[in-house]
Amino acid sequence: MKHNYLITVLGIQEVDGEKDSIEIITEGDLITKNGHTYISYKEYNDDDPKMYSTNLIKIEDDKKVTVIRKGEIESRLILEEGKRHQCYYKTLAGNLMIGIYTEIININLNEKGGKLNLKYYLDFNNDLVSNNELKIKVKEKVKE
Repeated sequence: MKHNYLITVLGIQEVDGEKDSIEIITEGDLITKNGHTYISYKEYNDDDPKMYSTNLIKIEDDKKVTVIRKGEIESRLILEEGKRHQCYYKTLAGNLMIGIYTEIININLNEKGGKLNLKYYLDFNNDLVSNNELKIKVKEKVKE
């Protein structure tokens, strides 16, 4: 499959006042189907390039986004502005149900690309674990 988009993903996490961030730049796809927009890309393991996770972001409307990750670590996170959802998270250490409260969803996407910004909080047993931001930029690749 030919990937026609360059996707930049910036994840920012704050735990106990300490901020950490990770940024990846990869190729992927942006598709609109049945009234929903999908961003898909692979995220490769720096230590073993043969290992990767497949990520699919489903944008249902301007206030609901589902982030599905498959691979060594799996998750299905439902982010809906102003709401809290219990979500599945599978790690090497075991499976968890975590709470996600979404504060902000900003979407500015069209067939040429754009941006998706999410701000949300993770909790475990109703105890705050982290404040998080996910900033995704999608840009059409230049045709050669």
